Amino acid sequence: MTAKPMALGYLRQDISGAHRAWDETQIRSLAKRLGYDLVDTVVLGSDTDHRILHLLNVVRTSGAEAVIAPCLDHLDGTVDPLVETCDVITVRPENTYARWAFPRAQADN
Repeated sequence: MTAKPMALGYLRQDISGAHRAWDETQIRSLAKRLGYDLVDTVVLGSDTDHRILHLLNVVRTSGAEAVIAPCLDHLDGTVDPLVETCDVITVRPENTYARWAFPRAQADN
């Protein structure tokens, strides 16, 4: 039996506000339905500098295959640069941004 791929939840407290518990429930539910082992949910606020860089460090340290967020607003409206390291999945609308779908830039030799 193979282990489930690991995922991290991610949300911004300032965006979720009073709906934080609901957003976390939706992240857990989607992770389970898609076959991920949700290892943690990273919660940051508007007062955190370099949020996406911080999230990338957590992804790399944990070895997560995916990040699941309520919507792109929580990711500052874009999956870049996360999608270079892991898949990004949104709950609303349900969408998967697969890292293999975004070719890495080739260095000029």
